[in-house]
Amino acid sequence: MLLDCTLRDGGYINNWNFGKRTVKKVIEKLTQSNIDIIECGFLRDVVYDNDTTIFNDIENIKELIQPKNKDTIYVAMIDQPFISNDKIKVYDGTSIDGIRLTFHDNEKEIAEALEYGKMLIEKGYKVFIQPVGTTSYTDANLLALIEKVNELKPYAFYLVDTLGIMYKNNLLRMYHLLDHNLDKTINIGFHSHNNLQLSFSNAQELLTLHTKRNIIIDSSVFGMGRGAGNLCTELISEYINENIDEKYKIVPLLEIVDEHLGRFFNEPKWGYSVPYFIAAINNCHPNYASYLMNKQTISVKSINTILRQIPNKKRDNYDEIYIEDLYINHQMQLVDDTESLKRLRKQIGNKKVLIIAPGKSIEKELANIKTFITEENPFIISVNFLPCAFNCNAIFISNSKRFKSMEEVIKDRAITTTLITTSNITNLKVDSSIVVNYADLLLENPLISDNAGLMAINLLNRLFIDHVYLAGFDGFSLNKAKNYYSTELINHIEMVELVKKNEEIKNYLASVEKHMGIHYVTSTIYNDVHLYSKAY
Repeated sequence: MLLDCTLRDGGYINNWNFGKRTVKKVIEKLTQSNIDIIECGFLRDVVYDNDTTIFNDIENIKELIQPKNKDTIYVAMIDQPFISNDKIKVYDGTSIDGIRLTFHDNEKEIAEALEYGKMLIEKGYKVFIQPVGTTSYTDANLLALIEKVNELKPYAFYLVDTLGIMYKNNLLRMYHLLDHNLDKTINIGFHSHNNLQLSFSNAQELLTLHTKRNIIIDSSVFGMGRGAGNLCTELISEYINENIDEKYKIVPLLEIVDEHLGRFFNEPKWGYSVPYFIAAINNCHPNYASYLMNKQTISVKSINTILRQIPNKKRDNYDEIYIEDLYINHQMQLVDDTESLKRLRKQIGNKKVLIIAPGKSIEKELANIKTFITEENPFIISVNFLPCAFNCNAIFISNSKRFKSMEEVIKDRAITTTLITTSNITNLKVDSSIVVNYADLLLENPLISDNAGLMAINLLNRLFIDHVYLAGFDGFSLNKAKNYYSTELINHIEMVELVKKNEEIKNYLASVEKHMGIHYVTSTIYNDVHLYSKAY
């Protein structure tokens, strides 16, 4: 049996905002394709928006699945905290037929889920029990849970590969553990994530098993789902048609992609990525790896080192504060920078200070910058790059990844340009003139804690500079090609992160302006409402 979870798991991509027409059309096409079970979305205690697939009452779903196909099972998922009982009316066949319950591996959540499941069964619904991160359960804990599930006798019990880490041998071992111990009336489901690109092959393994028990395979159209995505419904349907039983129609699935889902592929897109691979091989939540990759400051080797430090109890559930602490500790190299600060202050003297960041405006507004330099003769500091159009007095580098890519250029400029590095950058092949303490320049906000431009401003603040002039501090656009003057500097930070960073940087600069004069030599979204709105 196939269960399509596009409208629920795929919702992590677009915040479940598919649009009412699309929701109805997707359900209609899935029904035409003869998909056995269609998941319509989440049931949660929220204010309902009919363009989304997060519902607050079973009645919300009713009109979207009409006319119902008698051979199709329609379901929704409830996660904790569970929706109030009065939103679940007694089953009458006019709305969804089943409910999927998900919970974490702790006694409180397990007890609540089983009690809630009992209530749903009494009301007439098919209940799917889905423990998050089944792969993290010990055999003893899993068997203890199975014993309780056997008393409940739900419609299905799931093996959930939340972290996308299962290889064939582990999958089959866990399946046989379930198959041997579950009540024979309970179906076994498999929900995978495609971090190691094994969802398709693992599904094939399960489908080749000789068993009297029904096996339910979860998938989504086009693999739509958070991060690396899910098993593709169209691929597994075609595989079953060719190798087991010709029961699914493929064209309606392709029409869903063509007519409804293609527009979501870039916000942000899903599929294979290095962060999700690194997360999988370290058996940890993919958001840990994404968070570190989005920093764009450390190498893949360093990311791997940090992830290996996460204790087992922290690996399954994402904790942003914890990973930020690990990151900062990894970067921390304390130095006494008293003499370095004195040397830099002496070099600057009474000159005005111009900080140049690598925004595209330094190319578009080159004439403005050159006029400012000619008229004011400032002390020029570039941030994490060396511009060709200007002779900089100093280059400030806080990004070890960027430093590594620039070593040869820096070496050539060493005579004319002072190199300022933060103490997290080690094993330098080029002697750094000035090393400043990394920790003293960090911001408290984790999202922008080590933003290089802001750290450079903080450095000037430590030098008691009253005014700073900024060029190339454009702000981030959702069109990444517009963010840097050189394509070599474009990074792969997720778009949602860009929006958040703009807001936080803007707020931080406003707070700095209370004690330091900030002047923009080039256009920036941080002091221009019109440009800020155009960035999106």
